Amino acid sequence: MFGLNGLGDMSKMMKQAQDLQTKMTELQEELGRTIVTGEAGAGLVKARCTAKGDLTGLDIDPSIFVASEKEVVEDLILAAIKDAQKNAADRHQAEMSKMTADLGLPAGMKLPF
Repeated sequence: MFGLNGLGDMSKMMKQAQDLQTKMTELQEELGRTIVTGEAGAGLVKARCTAKGDLTGLDIDPSIFVASEKEVVEDLILAAIKDAQKNAADRHQAEMSKMTADLGLPAGMKLPF
């Protein structure tokens, strides 16, 4: 009967792994629906992306459309996109940290998903 105890532990581990995979799938779907924003030029250019980092939109204040300021506008757009993507990465990391804590895993543990 010694071997049966090991099977019980293995069954419990498999259940936990399945639960983790389900939670990870749900989190990935939620991150795909969560919208974060980034901005540049004191809000003159705003970028929106999902918490997974996919760009979904831009808002540009019309006051910056001056032909001689083309390079400034381009820089502001890039800065807003980078800010939104940074905010997305921060949100993603925060959600992953929350999940690992909820599962009782060590802080900073990298999951393979």
